[in-house]
Amino acid sequence: MIDYPHKLTDEVYEYIKGEATHVLVQDHIRLRPILGQEIAMKEHIKLIPYSTLSGKKLEAIKALSKDGAFEENGNEDCIYYNNCDCPQRQNWTILHELGHFFLDHIGRTDTEEREADFFAKFIIAPPILVYKIKAQDPDDIYENFKISSEASQYSFNYYQKWLRHYKQSGELTDYEQQLLDLYNLEINNLIAS
Repeated sequence: MIDYPHKLTDEVYEYIKGEATHVLVQDHIRLRPILGQEIAMKEHIKLIPYSTLSGKKLEAIKALSKDGAFEENGNEDCIYYNNCDCPQRQNWTILHELGHFFLDHIGRTDTEEREADFFAKFIIAPPILVYKIKAQDPDDIYENFKISSEASQYSFNYYQKWLRHYKQSGELTDYEQQLLDLYNLEINNLIAS
């Protein structure tokens, strides 16, 4: 993740959490790890690995990002991604690019990049699900959500912040309750094992 010079507002963070939850519920994404490939398939977004590109197209896409890019191409939405990256990084990149799609971004401003980063961070390991697996450290997130060590650390830090807020309020948001309802069977199976 890139450290951007400004923060998003609380309202924007809440909007993104709601949008990410809506995607998981609408597409019936019920299993962990949460895979960008599954969401892209259900949304009819074509995934194109960098290794299938050549010449000017590859140069143009890499000029946008060494990791990935979203492109509306006529009637076809495409996500280009660097398939030389490790699988966890590829998944993060695809989720980030899906963030651009679901948040209706039209450019690549710092704000849009920050929003897409937050979309990926939230959807890859939602704090309420981290709470339900009783994560004690980043390794628990790494094992349960099959994300990179770096993403696990970011997710654990975010979870700790979320947990402090949850302990103060004692209440779940509507989107957190929707996530619990969506993942209830899988979480119960996990806790029982």
